[in-house]
Amino acid sequence: MTINPARWVLLLAAIAFLSVAANPQTRSTTDWPTAFPAQSGLSDARLRALDAAIRSAEFKKIGSVLISRHGKLAYESYFEGDAATLRDTRSATKSITDALIGIAIDEHKLSGADAKVLALLPERARRIQNLDPRKAAITVEDFLTMSSPLECDDWNDASRGNEERMYLVEDWAQFILDLPIRGRMHVGEQVEAAPYRRHFSYCTGGVFTLSEVLEKATGKRTDRYASEKLFQPLGITNAEWVYSPMNVPQTGGGLRLTSRDLLKIAQLYLDGGEWRGKRIVSEAWVQSSTRPHARIDEATEYGYLWWLKSFKVGEKSYSAFFMSGNGGNKVVAIPALDMAVVITSTNYNTRGMHEQTEKILTDYVLAAVE
Repeated sequence: MTINPARWVLLLAAIAFLSVAANPQTRSTTDWPTAFPAQSGLSDARLRALDAAIRSAEFKKIGSVLISRHGKLAYESYFEGDAATLRDTRSATKSITDALIGIAIDEHKLSGADAKVLALLPERARRIQNLDPRKAAITVEDFLTMSSPLECDDWNDASRGNEERMYLVEDWAQFILDLPIRGRMHVGEQVEAAPYRRHFSYCTGGVFTLSEVLEKATGKRTDRYASEKLFQPLGITNAEWVYSPMNVPQTGGGLRLTSRDLLKIAQLYLDGGEWRGKRIVSEAWVQSSTRPHARIDEATEYGYLWWLKSFKVGEKSYSAFFMSGNGGNKVVAIPALDMAVVITSTNYNTRGMHEQTEKILTDYVLAAVE
């Protein structure tokens, strides 16, 4: 009997899916309680279809997909690497910087999101270029919301503050703080106020500068502070940082974590800053971080280094806050479903990378909710 190749793909994917779902050795974890998809209100059939679609290369360069529901790991599948693989999710880990700022404020190491950046970095202020009184007013919140007045836009190749230019010099923080104030042309004499009174401009360098702010405020280098205050309480034992030429931890992205550990960050915020009953970040900070502070476009808003958007499946729409990074990487929290999702991908700098992972999220993950 001859079996159609497409049927072989579906059969092999089903076998792989069922072996993961049925094998306790595969499903056991030391840090996550587990549940079968059906126990979590998820369709086995829809998740098998997802497995098959990825393994048949309908979706390109997907590394892993994980789903937690009601605090339990309900689905976990790897297509490149395994559970121990450190994932380079690029800018997705900017959101971890938000958690560290929140912890520093909770500990009264940092006065608040309204703390002035240059006041915290006086040695930077003394040698700053392109002097302007508006620079002295730049706050931690301005960098958390991508809305500082500095001429920094990673989405504009011509921007003087584009991150690719920053990487060419040794002192990244000084590079950012030396930038001129951004200008904006407008038609007519009346200038329309920006939503939330902030003009969004995606700036990795500003988030990196928060690494120096954190070190100044806490007295500890950011990677060490993160290990003590965030990673150890979450049971994260393997984190690989990127460092600037001056050995400053890059808080603007590139932090390598496993897929399960990325899922912990989303679950932490989904649970209001608690992990397994232990308070790590204040609930007030989580709420502030995941409400809109700037508008990106008609469908997307921005919190404190968290993206805010609704995802639609059928007639239903679900509000979400999420981490997002080059390659199509997504770490998503959906409060209405008590669900967190990780989709890692290495489709770096390719057209449609985010649309691909969003299709996985809507057409398979959300469609699996019963």
